[in-house]
Amino acid sequence: MRPALPRRTRTLTPTARVLRLRRRISLLFALTSAVGLIAMAVFAVRSDSARWREQLDHAMDADSSWALGLLETDENGRLATDVLADTVNTGCPPLTVLLVTGDDGRGGLTVQHAAAAPCLTVSPGVVLEAGRAAARTGEARGFDRRTTDGEPVRVFALPFYASEAAEAEPPQGVLVTMADATAQRDDHRRLVWVVTGGCAVLVLLSAAVGHVLSGRAVRPALSALGQQEAFLADAAHDLRTPAASLRTLAETALRGETDSTDVHRRTLRLAEGMGRLVDGLLTRARLMSGTATVARQPLRLDQLAEAVAEEAVEASAEGHRVRVEAEDTVVVADPDLVRRAVGNLLGNALTHGHAPGAPADVLITVARDGTLTVEDAGPGLPPGVADALFERFRSGSGSTGLGLSIASWVAHAHGGTLTAGPGDHGGARFVLRLPTSD
Repeated sequence: MRPALPRRTRTLTPTARVLRLRRRISLLFALTSAVGLIAMAVFAVRSDSARWREQLDHAMDADSSWALGLLETDENGRLATDVLADTVNTGCPPLTVLLVTGDDGRGGLTVQHAAAAPCLTVSPGVVLEAGRAAARTGEARGFDRRTTDGEPVRVFALPFYASEAAEAEPPQGVLVTMADATAQRDDHRRLVWVVTGGCAVLVLLSAAVGHVLSGRAVRPALSALGQQEAFLADAAHDLRTPAASLRTLAETALRGETDSTDVHRRTLRLAEGMGRLVDGLLTRARLMSGTATVARQPLRLDQLAEAVAEEAVEASAEGHRVRVEAEDTVVVADPDLVRRAVGNLLGNALTHGHAPGAPADVLITVARDGTLTVEDAGPGLPPGVADALFERFRSGSGSTGLGLSIASWVAHAHGGTLTAGPGDHGGARFVLRLPTSD
């Protein structure tokens, strides 16, 4: 026989595990609420059940005790019920007097008096059973029974003695009465339905509340997982190309097909590009996670733009031209983050804002209202992509795909905006707006 293969377990992603944890938390919250509500419901139902029985027993005990005062004993010591029959309507509620027979006073029971036309009719065995139970224990007893018509009734049996001094002896007889329990049973049944429906509604409500609360509890974890997955995707996407280029360059150098000086120069450019890429990835991760604090302070935006432009021109060996037209402008922003945003906008213009093989011509304008505009003379933006430029991986081939998205995050972190559109000379125009010190 072929051995049984082990069952393959499905590996859950971290997000799926967090969502499963949320469902379990919601279920646990609902079960805990259900257990508490059911316990309270059972207590309330039982308390109501005991209450209406006690009320009926108390009323019948009062009536029976008053009726006992009408029982008399003749000169021969025999129980006489004439006064009781003449004084009280023993038919409603039905009143039956049972006499205990036997040497020990706990033997058989004989009916001494019974109503001729009772308003509630039960079988004789029910009356005798109640009388025997009260005579056997010497205490009042109550029972739930049904009439011959099937209606609920409460039967109450009260033992009595020949004299007050004879309470330590067996009872002389038992007085049995009963009361209609239909109204009480109906009220109790309605209470059971109300409590059951209320518990069901509250359990559903608690489940919904638990689901909402668990969602809020796991939301930071889901957000962190999403940021982690996005960061890993960015890193894998952006590092794959330069890593492959480095491998190809190394293999070419090992085969001796390329001049060593050229290999070193290309390796240096790739290393610098990877360094900028890693720096951009880390900046983006800090911005998304909120760990990069925005240190707002008064900042000369015009001077920062001039410094960034000068550094870009010095670092470029392709003869790019960058002009700066700036007015004295003070904004309230983080110098490091704004420098990175302006540098990314300028770097994007120098990379894509010119024809192949021609140097770029970029104009940076700074206005007093905190607006910085970067405009190039390149081919411009493709139709319909202006709104998607600030998403990751949308900067175009040859770049990291993070520069514009980081610039957009920096703008929004300061309460500003970053928009893109066509320029006056056919190229692309990016407008960064930051709050001023006014």
